[in-house]
Amino acid sequence: MNVTIRIVHDRALIGIQCYLIAIQFDKMRKTNLSRVPVIAIVDDDESFRRATTSFVRSLGYGTAAFDSAVAFLESDRVRDADCLITDVQMPGMTGIELQDRLIAQGHRLPVIFITAFPEVKARAQAITAGAIGFLAKPFDDQGLIACLDEALTRSN
Repeated sequence: MNVTIRIVHDRALIGIQCYLIAIQFDKMRKTNLSRVPVIAIVDDDESFRRATTSFVRSLGYGTAAFDSAVAFLESDRVRDADCLITDVQMPGMTGIELQDRLIAQGHRLPVIFITAFPEVKARAQAITAGAIGFLAKPFDDQGLIACLDEALTRSN
């Protein structure tokens, strides 16, 4: 009889522990920790934009892709993106000008530049204005991952 009571008691404790763990998990799930970061990608080169979007999604992030700086600025993603990956040289508005505009509008969005033309002057301007990274195309996957990690750490 004592053995039966002991087994029932142990099962009840396990059940209570599982219930408490489930409550704790549910609380964590409802916090911002469970929100998937959104990475905005701005590049006029469609193939590069698609490839970068696919790569960033493979890392588990949400993405929003734009073919121009103006398209990004006119979107709702300006307010809710967690990081911006942008080309430097684009028609209409450059990536550097986009960064300047975001700062002027009060958006403190971490920016990562990826460019086929890694000019020293543009790099210095971007980094001085607070860019997380300035990568040359073709970029190293690990370099972009490191920049994303830093950007998302800063934005939290």
